[in-house]
Parts: sequence; structure tokens; C-alpha cells
Amino acid sequence: MATATATTDITPSAGGLSILAAPFRALGRLMVMIMENNSRVRRVEYLNSLSDAQLAAKGMKREDIVRHVFRDVFYV
Repeated sequence: MATATATTDITPSAGGLSILAAPFRALGRLMVMIMENNSRVRRVEYLNSLSDAQLAAKGMKREDIVRHVFRDVFYV
């Protein structure tokens, strides 16, 4: 008994919706790029990479990292 296999090659067309969505995708990529290059975000990432003992030596707890880094911008 032979089995038949069917394949399809469907490529998405550049329809109206994808054209309308392009500026929003570009804006989203721009916002991600800005956040990734923000010095405060880099500081949070650095502090998150430290061990709990290293944070304790700095007088901090892990749950206080964001509050510490953004203390002059946000009142939390």
C-alpha cells in the first residue's frame, strides 16, 4: 500500500494589514533598543547578576534593586 504525501508552499503576501502594522513594529523595536541601552536598565541587570551575599555586602536585598536604581525618578 502506497502513501501519498502532499506539500504546500505558502508564503505570506505583503497585504494591507502588514503594511499598516510595519510602523508599529518599527516603533516597538525602537523602544526595545532604547530600553536596552538605558544606563539604569544596565545597572539593574548588573545588580541582578550579583549573588545574594554580594548584594548583602552592599546593604541591599534583591527585591530592592529596582527601587534603589530608580529612587530619584519614582517614589515607590
